[in-house]
Amino acid sequence: MAAQTAVQDRQGGGGVREREIAVEQQHLDRVYRRLEEKIHEAEFLMSDAAKKGHVGTPGALAERDAQVFRAGVHLNRLNNEFEDFLFGRIDLLRGKDGKKGADGAFTSIDPADDAIRDDATADIAETLHIGRIGVLDTDYAPLVIDWRAPAAAPFYRSTPVAPGRVVRRRVIRSKGRRVLGVEDDLLRPELTTGLPVVGDGALMAALGQARTHSMRDIVSSIQAEQDLVIRAPAASVTEVTGGPGTGKTAVALHRAAYLLYQDRRRYSGGILCVSPTPLLVAYTEGVLPSLGEEGQVAIRAVGSLVDGVTADLYDEPATARVKGSLRMQKVLRNAARGCLDLALEGPATLRVVAFGRRVELSAGELSDLRHAVLGGTAPVNLLRPRARRLLLDALWRKTGRRFDDAELAAEERQGFDEDISTEQDFIDFLDAWWPVLEPRGVLAALADEKRLARWARRVLTPPEVRRVARSLRRDGSSAHDVALLDELEMLLGPVPRPKQREADPLDELTGLDEVTTYADRMPGGRRGRAERLDEERTEYAHVIVDEAQDLTPMQWRMVGRRGRTATWTIVGDPAQSSWSDVEEAAQARDEALGSRPRRRFTLTVNYRNPAEIAEVASTVLALAMPGMESPRAVRSTGIVPRYEVAGADLAADVRAAAARLLSEVDGTVGVVVAMNRRAQARGWLEGLGERVVALGSLEAKGLEYDATVVVSPAEIAEESPAGLRVLYVALTRATQRLTVLATALDAPDAGGVPDLLRPLA
Repeated sequence: MAAQTAVQDRQGGGGVREREIAVEQQHLDRVYRRLEEKIHEAEFLMSDAAKKGHVGTPGALAERDAQVFRAGVHLNRLNNEFEDFLFGRIDLLRGKDGKKGADGAFTSIDPADDAIRDDATADIAETLHIGRIGVLDTDYAPLVIDWRAPAAAPFYRSTPVAPGRVVRRRVIRSKGRRVLGVEDDLLRPELTTGLPVVGDGALMAALGQARTHSMRDIVSSIQAEQDLVIRAPAASVTEVTGGPGTGKTAVALHRAAYLLYQDRRRYSGGILCVSPTPLLVAYTEGVLPSLGEEGQVAIRAVGSLVDGVTADLYDEPATARVKGSLRMQKVLRNAARGCLDLALEGPATLRVVAFGRRVELSAGELSDLRHAVLGGTAPVNLLRPRARRLLLDALWRKTGRRFDDAELAAEERQGFDEDISTEQDFIDFLDAWWPVLEPRGVLAALADEKRLARWARRVLTPPEVRRVARSLRRDGSSAHDVALLDELEMLLGPVPRPKQREADPLDELTGLDEVTTYADRMPGGRRGRAERLDEERTEYAHVIVDEAQDLTPMQWRMVGRRGRTATWTIVGDPAQSSWSDVEEAAQARDEALGSRPRRRFTLTVNYRNPAEIAEVASTVLALAMPGMESPRAVRSTGIVPRYEVAGADLAADVRAAAARLLSEVDGTVGVVVAMNRRAQARGWLEGLGERVVALGSLEAKGLEYDATVVVSPAEIAEESPAGLRVLYVALTRATQRLTVLATALDAPDAGGVPDLLRPLA
C-alpha cells in the first residue's frame, strides 16, 4: 500500500527517494530532448527566413522580418528558460468531465463522484509536471505545463482541507539538467493509490492510513490548523508559533506560493524568505520552487542579506550578544562620523589660487565648516555635495570680491566655482577631507581597539570592546557583521557611482548597432539569468521570517528595511530562541513591523518526533521555559532514546555511535555538538559517508534527520545564556532515533542519563 511505501521512506527510505529521483530524472531527460528539438526548429526557421532576403519584393522582405522576429523571440525564450526548467508535479484523480484545455490537460477542478471507491482506494488519472514554459510532445500531449496555465493552478491552490483532484504534490529540485531531490505533500493521506511518497508527506501517508479513528482525527487537525495559516488573508502581519516538528517552515513557504498565485500583481515586488542559517536555506530551497518567475521569491540566510557579503564565520556567544544589541546603533553612528575625523590626519589647510592670489582656509575654519556640514542628520556620503558647496562659499568670501551688479556677481561666482572645483588640488583635498565612506571600510576601522573604545565610550564596557575588536580582525564575516554592515549602509548612504557615458551622436553614423545580436537588444542585454537573479532587491512586497525567535535586534532592523511597505509572515517558537535578550528583540521586531495589525496562529501537533523523543525534549523545555507546553506528538515507535557515557576517547565514541545509527536507519544521521567542537566533530566522522553530518548546536535549527547523536548536553547548555533552549532544539531534530552521549560534565547516572535530561521530581 502507499502507506507502507511511505513508512519505508520516512524510516529510512533512501531507496524510495533515489528511485523517485530517477523517475523524475527520466522525465526531465525526455523534456530536454524535446526542448533541443524545438531549439533546432527555431534555428531552422531563422535560417530559412534569412534566405528570403534574396527575394527583392517588399512583401517578401516584410515577411522575412516578421518571421525572423517571431523565431528570435521563441529561440530567446527557449534559451533563457533552458536551465532549472522543471520544479513541480501533481498527481490527480479523474475529474467530473473529460474536457481538455489548450495545454492538453483536463480542465475539471473537482474529482468525479466515483473517483474514490468505497474502500478508500483510487486511481491516478492524470500526472502533470509544472515548469517555466509549456512543452508538448510530438503528439501534442503535455510534457510540461506552464506554471501560469490554469491547469497548473492546483499546484499552488490545493491544500489538505481543499485538495480538489490533487492526491500528491511534489516539489522537484534540480540544477541544470540534473534532478537533485524531491519533496512530497500528500493532500489526501486517507487514500490508497500506490503512489510512493518522499519526505514529510510520507509521514502524513502513514498517519492517514492508521487504523484508529483517533489517529485520523489527529491528521485532520494537522491539516486544518496548517490550512488556516496558508489561506490567511494577506494584509498586515501573520504570526505563527509552534514547537518543533509542527511544520512551521513548510506552512510559511506554501503560504508564499499561495499568496503569489492568488494575487500576483500585488506581489510582483517579490517575496523575501529569511532563514537563520545557510543549512536551512538549502533545505527550504527544496521545499519551495522558484515559481517559474525570476526574482519573485528570494530565499536568503540572514547572513546573506547584504549584496556581495556572505557570512562564513560564527561569533562567540558573548561577542554575538554585543554585536546583536541595539547599543551598536550608537557605536556605528559615532563610527560613521568618526571615520571622517581620520581624514584630519591629512592636509590641515586648504590653499587655492584665485584671481591671481592665494586664498587659504585654516585648520580652525575647516573644523567649523565640518561641524556646519554635520549639523544635519543626512547620511554622511550624501553630505559630501554640501561639504563641497560650503568650502567653495568660504573660499569665495576669502577673495573679498564685491559687485553692485547682481547678474555680474552671479556670473563671476559661477566661473569661480567652475575653476576652483575642477582644480586637481581642490579635488584631492575634498577627497581627503570628506572621503566617500563604504560600510566595509568603517567596519574595518572598528577593529582598532583604541578607536572603537573612543566611539563606544559609555556604550560598551572595556571587555566588550576587546571582544568586538578582536572578532573584526578575522578574515571573513559573521551573520552579526552583516547586520552591522547593513546599518552602516543606511548611516553612510549610497556610494556615488560614476555617470554613464552619454550616447555619442556619431555612433548613429557608424552602423555599429547593425552587428548587435537579438539578445543584446532584449531587456537586460547580455546579462545571464543567474546574474539577474543574484541582484539583491532592497524592498519586497511580502517578507517571510523563519525561526524568527533567533533574530537579534540589529538583524530585525536589517530585515525591517527590506519590508517597509510589505505584508509579513513570521514563524517561530520562543522555546527555541538562541538570543538571550528576548525583550530587546521584541522591541526591534515591533519597530520593524510598525503599527500593522497582527493575526496570530498556533500550531500544536508535533508530527516529526516520536513520543519517546518528545518526552526527553520536554524535560529540557521545563527547565528552559517553565510552564510552556510541548507540542503534542502524534506517534510512538516503541524505540526509546539510547544513553551512553563517553570514555577517554570522545572521538572514537562519537564515531561509533554515528556508525551504529547509520546501520539502523537508511536515511541521514546528524551529530550535534557545542559550537566550539564543530571542526573537531567533522574530523571524527571523516570516512563515514555522505549520510552523516556534524553540525554545531546553532546550525541545527529547522533541520531534521532520521537519527541524531547529541554530544554532551551540558556543554551545549552552558555555551550561552540561551543554552537550554539551544539544547531543546538539538534534542528535537530526530524523526526516528536519538542517542545521547554524555561526558563527565553531564554528571550521568548509572544508566548514562545526563542530569539535565532526568525527569523533574
